[in-house]
Amino acid sequence: MTKSIVILLTMFIGLNLSAQNQKNFIDQNYIEVKGVAELEVVPNEIYLNIVLDEKDTKNKESIEQLEQKMFVALEKAGVNLEKQLSVSDFNSNLKFHVFKRANVLKSKVFELLVHNSHTLAKVFIELEHIKISNVNIVRVDHSEIDKYRKQVKINAIKAGKEKAEALTEAIDQKVGKAIYINENSSHFRNDYANASFRIRGATSMNKIKIPDLDFQKIKLEYSVHLRFELL
Repeated sequence: MTKSIVILLTMFIGLNLSAQNQKNFIDQNYIEVKGVAELEVVPNEIYLNIVLDEKDTKNKESIEQLEQKMFVALEKAGVNLEKQLSVSDFNSNLKFHVFKRANVLKSKVFELLVHNSHTLAKVFIELEHIKISNVNIVRVDHSEIDKYRKQVKINAIKAGKEKAEALTEAIDQKVGKAIYINENSSHFRNDYANASFRIRGATSMNKIKIPDLDFQKIKLEYSVHLRFELL
């Protein structure tokens, strides 16, 4: 019986302290603001899918022949094949093969990593020369994206404090220490399945006209709610 009374007393004291702390917080003079920050980052990791399909050549060239032509073209564009190119998928179309003895039409999908829009343009040009046009940008990223995410969060908090200082100055008061910080939202736009780029000119390199591209940037957005004491 005594043990039960002690437990109930402890719970009552805990609830009372919690309510008192909440009351003390509400009774404080404070200012509440929202800090928002955005940051656009130029991607240095651009991933492409390159699809080789014997149907595109009306079965006049094999996958192996298309591969060799592609390898040469990519090397001309400055691609390191060992480090930047990998196989994503390989399929053989066996439909009706057994019954009609049709030719086996094969397709192969490669993933290519390039690090800037200039190399990207060279890749498109070289592949176009050998009539490989099934090339799509699937995603982009940055090798130091975590560092930029952290920076945009810091910028949002700084923006909130600057806003609080500007508002309190108007009423001849000052901002004290932060008494509440709450992350409101964080948005990282990196859906580039249909990433776009715009040709804005051309420069000459190795006697090949290479377009300069304005590539869509990665956009980071962050907002935070802040409360500061009023002094």
